[in-house]
Amino acid sequence: MTLTQHSAAHRAVLGKLQRLLPDDCVITDAAGLRPYETDGLTAIREMPWVVALPETEEQVTAIVRCCAEHGVAVIPRGAGTGLSGGARPHQQGVVLGLSKMAQILAVDPENRIARVQPGVRNLAITQAAEEHGLYYAPDPSSQIACSIGGNVAENAGGVHCLKYGLTVNNVLGVRMVTAAGDIVELGGAVYDNPGPDLLALLCGSEGMLGIVTEVTVALLPSPETKTVLLAAFSQVVDAGNAVAAIIAAGIIPAGMEMMDKMAVQAAEAFAKAGYPLDAEAILIIELDGADAELATLNDQVTELLRSHGAYQIDEAHDAAQQARLWKGRKSAFPAVGRLSPDYLCMDGTIPRKTLPKVLSEIDAISQTFGLAVANVFHAADGNLHPLILFDANVPGQTDKAMAMGAKILEACVAAGGTVTGEHGVGVEKLDTMCVQFTSEELAQFFRLKAALDPQALLNPGKGIPTLTRCGELGGMHVHKGRLPFPELDRF
Repeated sequence: MTLTQHSAAHRAVLGKLQRLLPDDCVITDAAGLRPYETDGLTAIREMPWVVALPETEEQVTAIVRCCAEHGVAVIPRGAGTGLSGGARPHQQGVVLGLSKMAQILAVDPENRIARVQPGVRNLAITQAAEEHGLYYAPDPSSQIACSIGGNVAENAGGVHCLKYGLTVNNVLGVRMVTAAGDIVELGGAVYDNPGPDLLALLCGSEGMLGIVTEVTVALLPSPETKTVLLAAFSQVVDAGNAVAAIIAAGIIPAGMEMMDKMAVQAAEAFAKAGYPLDAEAILIIELDGADAELATLNDQVTELLRSHGAYQIDEAHDAAQQARLWKGRKSAFPAVGRLSPDYLCMDGTIPRKTLPKVLSEIDAISQTFGLAVANVFHAADGNLHPLILFDANVPGQTDKAMAMGAKILEACVAAGGTVTGEHGVGVEKLDTMCVQFTSEELAQFFRLKAALDPQALLNPGKGIPTLTRCGELGGMHVHKGRLPFPELDRF
């Protein structure tokens, strides 16, 4: 659909955008729109109608109010690094890109907080706080590029979330624009607030409840010292059992990551991290704390690794060595991209004790579908990232990869886990949401959505499957036949 074919409402919104924003902040030409047709889930693409790039909160407010007045959808977008299609555009909606709102407004070392705009890169917060001996804990693998607004939308995690928590545990407050175009503040520069915890509701809501325009984050003191261990195993199951043993011993590492042989070999070829190429699996474990504490923890973890079959344990004590070991893990996703023209990154979470069993099931699913899988994941909290290798140029392989990913997520749910850990639902996991949630639970999600976005204009079609769709799929928990909440299916 061309711009001239849109409704009068769309033409009114476009006129408002062009009056409100500089010329280079309203994108309508095909070449300019092309970068916004997808996020990190590149298997799903759709050209947007128009992209607006506001520079101030006032501009965001005006845009949202105009869209609400004319019934036009708004699709918030950060850096576009999301992996579930949460920023997929809408052919008749406004993509509201927040990349130009990228100022660090204040760093307060005394109170250990920072106020930032939504377009600030995750890593930039730590870089700004380093001179004060502080850092921002959540560190997604995409932290060099992903933005804090997107982190809030997806409740991003990362290597250090085991010990220091997800985004929701490190964000103290936000300013946001509601679906009606009003500005509200949730939380603030304190560690507790009266009333319902709406801030926790917003974290992970994938742009469906409001548009974040400012974030107040907690900063942590940089640890006194840290050690990074690399342990190599000849059996994947041994690495999984070692993870369970470390947590069972009451030890909470700052991070504990696992990679299988395919991922190890790809990462080593890409990053030259010094990984053992003969290992069936490796663990990368970071321990931090006071010097005396760390010496004891290091000995305990090393003994547990050896007793569970680690045939090689390397220790990195200086910053350069540690950065080298982490570089391979942080580079795993682009590294695996060298193995195949395309890959699909899944994001299920399981109880730690089921790790060996679910990994075996993933291998069986891989053989059934005939597509290879490289496994990279946050082992200690059970957040799996199977990377399904395929070639989108081969007819049918994209659909096969999607179907295979759904089977893996179903296996996670069957093991007592969830369909997502940190990447969100977006459009990728809409169908598998029907596997995990009952119709009553989905209806409650829609009631929350309706309370904050009654016109269903914020990021429509994302995050929550319609009850009708789940009924058509015959989801394992969803009522068959007539669904009990037809009035909610408009969302």
